[in-house]
Amino acid sequence: MAERIPTYVYANDPISQVGVVSHLRSRPEVVVVAEGEIERAQVAVVVTDTVDDAALRVLKAVQRGGVPRTVLVAATLDDAAVIGAAEAGVSGLLRRVDVTPEALVRVIVRVAAGDGEVPPDLLARLLVQVGKLQRQVLAPRGLSFSGLSDREVRVLRLVADGHDTGEIARLLCYSERTVKNVLHDITTRLQLRNRSHAVAYALREGLI
Repeated sequence: MAERIPTYVYANDPISQVGVVSHLRSRPEVVVVAEGEIERAQVAVVVTDTVDDAALRVLKAVQRGGVPRTVLVAATLDDAAVIGAAEAGVSGLLRRVDVTPEALVRVIVRVAAGDGEVPPDLLARLLVQVGKLQRQVLAPRGLSFSGLSDREVRVLRLVADGHDTGEIARLLCYSERTVKNVLHDITTRLQLRNRSHAVAYALREGLI
């Protein structure tokens, strides 16, 4: 039998809190952990009516508490709510009307395994919003969703290959000042300490 998934539950009303906890405690796939043990949780389930500022604060607080993955159950999910949930790092998204004990446990198991879960119609709307963001905001600035431009990726790859500033400038036909400015922009924007940290970040995130 697979190990039970430690799961923390937060609901914005006591009836929902008791109901969700009661259903999950009867399931062999999960074990519910109390707020005082939140650091043990692999998944947090947040139940709310709307994805408002208060709900987003809860999601961020849960993540700061050390829970790596979150499932959001909301009564109302419009385009803004889906984008807000994605920005808050939610891994699973469910409408409250669609939630059964079986459906919730299935999503918890998927999320704990590193997968995501979004209702198909909401996923389609999210992709439309993502495409709009890329076309209207990022592309005009020479950026992609990685947060790096093509030029920044080329410079970081050469740094990762061991080239110094002068060699990178010659290989890319840039001035050394341009290379230094590119590296400065990357480290400043991504809040990295130096070029080695920038390379480590890019490798870890699969950007180069």
